[in-house]
Amino acid sequence: MTTITIGAVGDLLMKNRIIDSARISKNNQYSFGPIFAGVARHLKNNDLLIGNLETTFSGTPWFGSNPNRLGRYERRSKRTGYPMFNCPDELASTLKHTGFDVMTTANNHCADGGEYGIKRTLNVLDRHGLKHTGTARSLNEAKRLLIMRVKGIDIGILSYTYGTNRMPVAKSYQVNRLHSKKIAADINRIKKKCDFVIVCLHFGREFHLKQNKAQKRLVDLCFRHGANAILGAHPHVLQPVVTRKVKDKYGVTKTRVAAYSLGNFLSSKLFNNIETIRAMILKLTITKNSKGSTDIKSVSRIRTVTKYSKPGGKPTYRLVPVTRRR
Repeated sequence: MTTITIGAVGDLLMKNRIIDSARISKNNQYSFGPIFAGVARHLKNNDLLIGNLETTFSGTPWFGSNPNRLGRYERRSKRTGYPMFNCPDELASTLKHTGFDVMTTANNHCADGGEYGIKRTLNVLDRHGLKHTGTARSLNEAKRLLIMRVKGIDIGILSYTYGTNRMPVAKSYQVNRLHSKKIAADINRIKKKCDFVIVCLHFGREFHLKQNKAQKRLVDLCFRHGANAILGAHPHVLQPVVTRKVKDKYGVTKTRVAAYSLGNFLSSKLFNNIETIRAMILKLTITKNSKGSTDIKSVSRIRTVTKYSKPGGKPTYRLVPVTRRR
């Protein structure tokens, strides 16, 4: 019997306030490590760790070509009115050092830096040894499947988003969209090559604490075609984690898990809503027996919160686990 633990978190929402707090005084370098220090042990003790990169690595936003005048990483689109996210490359190094293995990149902010930003983001992730799925630089890359081999268990990971905040995408293959036929086809293709299928869905209504009918239908579709686990993001708040018992094609009962929204793993408070800084680290214990049958043995949750403070007048953001009172 082989046993592994898969950890997953929701949105890494890199707001200007968080980026500014990590800036090292008097230069344009950033130190994001202290933000994650309080939860590092919960992240590192997984055999595979997945997060949703709801920002881009689109390059340093200088004012013109003047390296002495730094622009804002987070800006607002004059055309759509939506915020556009970008982040210093140092975040990628911190994510790798903290224990992340895979970044899902299909979300409504993945095209904030245009085609250049999509490509550069993946280049930065590659440079730091972070695997990714959801966006692509070429048609050939879009056709490739992400399968992570973990202690002899092959984990297939797919990622899709409902849209890109009306930001244009030069080529349709660059961003995986929530098209039912494509999702079904991809699951049917990847499940033949791996032991366990995870589908990451950027969907649902923002700030809603319950999943809606459209989310339920999409989760049902994924399970029907063979997905083992669903990782949801986008609502910016936690939504339910549900388990389901289903029979596989051999009549064996298996456990399926759907986390409709894992919340904002890292974010400043949005619209003064306390729920937007609450999240969880979802942990799935997976077993594979001598016959090659893989299943979810257990599901656990570690609640977290992005804590804001101002020691010595300097704004700081720290991820900390939440201890529930009995």
